[in-house]
Amino acid sequence: MAQFKCGDFSTCDVSHPGQPKTVTTTEINDQIHALMLEDSWILAKSIAGQLGISREQVGSITHEDLDMWKLSVKWVPKCLNVDQKRQRCHSSEQILEFFRPNPNDFLLQLVTMDETWLHDYDPETKQQSMEWWHSGSPRPKKF
Repeated sequence: MAQFKCGDFSTCDVSHPGQPKTVTTTEINDQIHALMLEDSWILAKSIAGQLGISREQVGSITHEDLDMWKLSVKWVPKCLNVDQKRQRCHSSEQILEFFRPNPNDFLLQLVTMDETWLHDYDPETKQQSMEWWHSGSPRPKKF
């Protein structure tokens, strides 16, 4: 604000003597890529500490130069084989046929049995399940 009042209307940032230099070399890119391929759960903070560069530079290199992103796994209810998928489709078709003649009374006639609640505890959080992947690769799945 003081510079504006003095007539300085410049919108460009001036360099500061303590400002870090950002130099990206193919050697650093290769080192970062090797670390990510070795351990897909590695944190950007850890990479920065090992290579002696800033965390922001690691993020810039991984996203812009290496085209890699940290993705969390896609939660899938169950890993079904082909026969199980076919059986579920067949059951759904039977329920749909049961529904079509009388949609208003459908829920009154539908009976479910053997309802069991199972609690599954997975100590791995969404953040902990994130892995480095190239942008074109399919998203990892967790059953």
